Amino acid sequence: MSQFFQIHPENPQKRLIKQAVEILRSGGVVVYPTDSGYALGCHLGDKPAADKIKRIRKLDDKHNFTLVCRDLSDIGTYAKVDNTQYRLLKTFTPGPYTFILDATTEVPRRLQHPKRRTIGVRVPDNAIVQALLAELGEPIMSSTLILPGESDPMTDPYDIRDTLEHELDLIIDGGFCGMEPTTVVNFTGDVPEVTRVGKGDPAPFEA
Repeated sequence: MSQFFQIHPENPQKRLIKQAVEILRSGGVVVYPTDSGYALGCHLGDKPAADKIKRIRKLDDKHNFTLVCRDLSDIGTYAKVDNTQYRLLKTFTPGPYTFILDATTEVPRRLQHPKRRTIGVRVPDNAIVQALLAELGEPIMSSTLILPGESDPMTDPYDIRDTLEHELDLIIDGGFCGMEPTTVVNFTGDVPEVTRVGKGDPAPFEA
């Protein structure tokens, strides 16, 4: 049976944030709000928790998890970023974008794309996840909360609890945070390539 925290979307309660981080560190799978819908998250490198997320979403081993980071310093640890990319990232983070970048050796191999050794990273503009990341001190390994056979992510924390309470360790109710996925920008080629149009404006990355 999962725990259920109602956390203020603008002023997250420190006590609840600390409890949520303890659950993440102890191997728990957590549902939390971002700036583009709810996400499933677990501790970086926790294989059993990551496997649990795959089971919930019925994902295969080729699925790319995203590293949800607090700021650009985190991104620099886990992804290779040149000066041009850095300037773009600085302009558009935090925000509803996922950036595909070449991974550094800090990223566990199983989190990288199986052939290209790339990783998805993002910095959400959401006070709750920012508080979680500040307390945790490292990225959260994440996947959008979309159930098998569905095309849209889940948006109602109470629906999430009714559907998944026996699969999760914690559900964070941060209110409605949208249902549009992030815009995905691939930075691994010669020029940026928008591979999915979502909440973030794709225009700055289109040639």
